[in-house]
Amino acid sequence: MRVVAIIQARTGSTRLPGKVLADLAGEPMLARVVNRTRRAKRLDEVVIATTSEPADDTIVEMCVARGWAYFRGSNEDVLDRYYQAAIKYHAQAIVRITSDCPFIDPEILDRVVQAFLDGQPNVDYVSNAYPRFTFPRGLDAEVVRLNVLEQAWREDRNLGWREHVTAFILLNPNLFCLAGILHELDLSDMRWTVDTAEDLEFVRRIYDTFNHDRFSWRDVVSLLKRRPHWLDLNRHVQQKIDPSN
Repeated sequence: MRVVAIIQARTGSTRLPGKVLADLAGEPMLARVVNRTRRAKRLDEVVIATTSEPADDTIVEMCVARGWAYFRGSNEDVLDRYYQAAIKYHAQAIVRITSDCPFIDPEILDRVVQAFLDGQPNVDYVSNAYPRFTFPRGLDAEVVRLNVLEQAWREDRNLGWREHVTAFILLNPNLFCLAGILHELDLSDMRWTVDTAEDLEFVRRIYDTFNHDRFSWRDVVSLLKRRPHWLDLNRHVQQKIDPSN
């Protein structure tokens, strides 16, 4: 089964515009996400799915300069962008990753993909954020089979759900076989994703400490045990509402 990771990326974030290009220890956030994703061993290809908006020409230029596969599609209909990118790159299973998660971890990606592959042909969807969050926010990864994504693409008429790509799938457990991976400790109170300036300050402190992107998520947990006050930087930030949560 051909497994393709698709990283959604655009510059038009409502809360922190241009965040995917923000510098993290000398590299744009998007590059850090791509580098870390590409270290996963269970992926056949990594694709950046951006929009057709002129503002995202910068992302395309980065993709071309660095030799990354990319696709341009709808700004608002992210489900359509994912589906069309999956078709273009002949994906049989799609791993959904967002570009505002600069600690995305290859170990976790491989665990989620392997759980999905082990569950074939019965399992339609696997995530490490289902049935609840136990990993830090920002390590989320979802895997879905192409025909399941196609069904959502055809049947989902809710534009709000389509923005979140997999909401239709998660909100219809009677139609799909869903599975998840849980961590033995609940670390979901840690916020490692970037939506605000406070989030960016938090991740910059960690990247400045390591000065590279080869550290593991477990290294970050260990660092935060020594610097627990860093978690206060963005503890108050509210997660953007996802209808499937």
